[in-house]
Amino acid sequence: MTVAEYNKSVDDFSDGIYRFILKNFKNEEKAKDVVQDTYEKLWVKVKEIPAEKAKAYLFTTAYHTMIDMIRKEKRVTAFEEGKHDRPAASTQYSGLSQLLDEAVSKLPEDQRSVILLRDYEGYSYDEISSITGLTESQVKVYIFRGRLFLKNYIGSIEAVI
Repeated sequence: MTVAEYNKSVDDFSDGIYRFILKNFKNEEKAKDVVQDTYEKLWVKVKEIPAEKAKAYLFTTAYHTMIDMIRKEKRVTAFEEGKHDRPAASTQYSGLSQLLDEAVSKLPEDQRSVILLRDYEGYSYDEISSITGLTESQVKVYIFRGRLFLKNYIGSIEAVI
């Protein structure tokens, strides 16, 4: 990869990486740190990574950097799947985006990451598999379980709107 190709990858992919990390962290400074660390790691391996593989390398590295940071800070919380007595939505409209962000934040880390990569960033199952290191079957299962949890957590769309 040349310096020009590296700079092009910064222009092309940094916003997408930032959005993906920000959705997980909910902290702009930490998200910026992850993006910066990711590009630093790419710079160290700039001679080894071909330009056409930069996107996959960047998202994979960002994902692993984020996981390392979460583990380092011991922010992993226990999650009780399906233990909600009632949907989180009330009969009053409180903001669909806010409700969805809250619901996504309650997902386990693996499910949240694959949901964000698939539904927010538009990656294919194969691309998500290479980014996260999970098998394609695991990705599909995590997406299914995550969507099922979101459906149960949010409740009916009529209750939200």
